[in-house]
Amino acid sequence: MRDLSYLNEKPIAVLGAGGIGKAIATDCVLGGQDVILCDIEPFAKISLSNLDNGFRLHGDQLSRYGFRREGTAHFSKVTTSLKEAMDAAEILIVAVPAVGHTSFFTQMIPYLRDGQIIHIFPDNYGSLLFRKVMREMNSDKRIIVGGWSSAPFGSRLDMEGPYVLPSTRIMYRAVTLRGAALPMADQEEFLESIKYIRAMDGINTGDGPTSADTVMDTGFSNVNPILHCPGVILGAGTIENYGVMYGDNKKDFSIYCHVYSPTVSRIQYSVYKEESAIAEAMGVGIQYFREEQFYSRSNILGPEYMGDDMSVPFEDVYEMAIGTGPFKVDHRYLTEDIPIGCHVYHELGKKFGVKTPVIDSMITMASAMLGRDFYAEGYTLEYLDIAHMNKEELLDYLNNGNYKNK
Repeated sequence: MRDLSYLNEKPIAVLGAGGIGKAIATDCVLGGQDVILCDIEPFAKISLSNLDNGFRLHGDQLSRYGFRREGTAHFSKVTTSLKEAMDAAEILIVAVPAVGHTSFFTQMIPYLRDGQIIHIFPDNYGSLLFRKVMREMNSDKRIIVGGWSSAPFGSRLDMEGPYVLPSTRIMYRAVTLRGAALPMADQEEFLESIKYIRAMDGINTGDGPTSADTVMDTGFSNVNPILHCPGVILGAGTIENYGVMYGDNKKDFSIYCHVYSPTVSRIQYSVYKEESAIAEAMGVGIQYFREEQFYSRSNILGPEYMGDDMSVPFEDVYEMAIGTGPFKVDHRYLTEDIPIGCHVYHELGKKFGVKTPVIDSMITMASAMLGRDFYAEGYTLEYLDIAHMNKEELLDYLNNGNYKNK
């Protein structure tokens, strides 16, 4: 493995200036790094506005080991030019919604340089798409790309009426995350490079990163489809009535506080069992959870920032989650986690002979609830460019980078 200490002297480029991107960029600045924040039009018109006085991190930042960092950061450069941002940096952090990955990657790839290391937060199969777009654009740059099961913290942009404020509340900081490079042959260097991303300090000083078993593992280990989809589908009536028929303030609503229950947990655990069966059939990993970890208000989110024994009983108030929403059913908890998370599981289940009745029911219900066809809209294995591979060929690609042409 090459010596990466030179990265100490290099700026970080954060590509994507939504809530996660700005929080990661700010955390890096507060940790002592130069950060170039970049977004592309038409999103930059909103995402890069209102930064003249900097961007602020605050909040309880719950963590088992007490790591916290707060304050106002000023970025060394704010730009809409991917070339300008990428020319200056060796580590590129991609923090854009998964639905925008392909279009964003298409604009990035012409500016790649040998040796750059790309981290996608969260991965959501972005690493597969990045390599796919590289092939389509005939890019032979020797780069490392990989992604993570989640962001390094749970955060919410601050809002006042219709205005998005230049600050974000950090509710918790993860003490570990699962990450993987594509291919896994680059894994050692990929994981080593997070020592030079200050936004990962809470993990580096916590339990440390967990090496996922390929980028399929990071997809299976993203807890959002398990947590969000059953919570919104089974809690639709609560979401729409809270603050109207009962509840004092709609902005206090949280699916963790006001929807999760033993019955909802049973559905969430069923989704996890179906995911685990697919991972086993494919020969890849998935984060292990015990059944009892699902039966609490904190559910399987708790272990991310407090360790395996974290549990908020159903009879207790989950203070950290109050006000985290969602406040409507037509929300990314369905519009992203169903077509990207659940539909990929549905497709993989068909390919590897694993039945997914609970996951399929969520796709069907979400489609009916929102008047959309998520079976038609969802990510397919063809879109990820892996449909044509059998198990052995896919594992060879994931681990060794040997892509089999169609």
